[in-house]
Amino acid sequence: MSLSLVSPLLRRVLQFKMCRRKMQSWNNMSCTLWRHRWMKRMPVFKAMSTHTDKENIDLSKFPAHRIRNFCIIAHIDHGKSTLADRLLEMTGAIAKTEKNKQVLDKLQVERERGITVKAQTASLFYSHQGQQYLLNLIDTPGHVDFSYEVSRSISACQGVLLIVDANQGIQAQTVANFYLAFEAQLAIIPVINKIDLKNADPERVESQIEKVFDIPREECIRISAKLGTNVENILQAVVNRIPPPVASIDDPFKALVFDSNFDHYRGVVANIAVFGGQVKKGDRIVSAYLGKTYEVNELGLLRPDEHPTQKLFAGQVGYIIAGMKDVKEAQIGDTLYLQEQPVEALPGFKPAKAMVFAGMYPMDQSEYQGLRKRH
Repeated sequence: MSLSLVSPLLRRVLQFKMCRRKMQSWNNMSCTLWRHRWMKRMPVFKAMSTHTDKENIDLSKFPAHRIRNFCIIAHIDHGKSTLADRLLEMTGAIAKTEKNKQVLDKLQVERERGITVKAQTASLFYSHQGQQYLLNLIDTPGHVDFSYEVSRSISACQGVLLIVDANQGIQAQTVANFYLAFEAQLAIIPVINKIDLKNADPERVESQIEKVFDIPREECIRISAKLGTNVENILQAVVNRIPPPVASIDDPFKALVFDSNFDHYRGVVANIAVFGGQVKKGDRIVSAYLGKTYEVNELGLLRPDEHPTQKLFAGQVGYIIAGMKDVKEAQIGDTLYLQEQPVEALPGFKPAKAMVFAGMYPMDQSEYQGLRKRH
């Protein structure tokens, strides 16, 4: 290329100015803006960076005594997911907008019917009396058909929020879920929701809780998850009334698999509660049930979207991706440990058994033979 062409091109390039900015509407994502020197506002090119603040989370700053693991349990339609939305907003996990409805409910059927089918996890950062705490929340289903989802979520927690509708009072799954938490010896915080309703009678519900569950009415927290009334009191109660996990970073790594889902590109994403030690990317871990060895490809927190981190430590709850190709390899209740540090498996594990079966029938009985041939 001749110098006569290079010189004008160089002058034009020098007329552009590069600057880096943080875009608040993109979850504090940094971007590079290229603009002409005479342009004050409009960028010419915009290159987005994949590096965000979420990668800078240092979980080593949260020892076990500043961690609280809890789940929300209740009868169906008593306001669990609405309360979860408010907790996410108040701790800054999500932006506060009117569109925040059932943020943790990701399945289509959950949003269409307004019910929770699959338990979801979210990690929250909360400052209380000058200290920052890591609160790991699990939103659970309330319908009786999904009680197994509740039981396996409880196994990863030290406390629960027992939500009761201020209008309807104690119902069937309220009792069933209470005894799941009671038998697991978890701290139970009773929460009376929907006090903003016209027919709400929180005093009657407090009497029910005291009579049926033998929990003093003074321990009940009256809230309106829809309006956000007194929700701050719940966060304070979680810190003050739920004990921290009993776990040490000096112990060998041991983790409980309490949930999993399948990603077509990355394989199985397993939700784990770390009961001891630490794990990092590149570690080789073993499934106590299958005896198979895997290499950790990614791990991190759910806030509620995936936030990759460098390590997970004792007492923390997060996700791990280790090249598992089938969800059957991430058995609920299984124990994971480091290959070079074998440990005894956590008690209570039972392989999952299929309890629900599906049947297929043609709309027209005359098509039955055709269906059999295709099958």
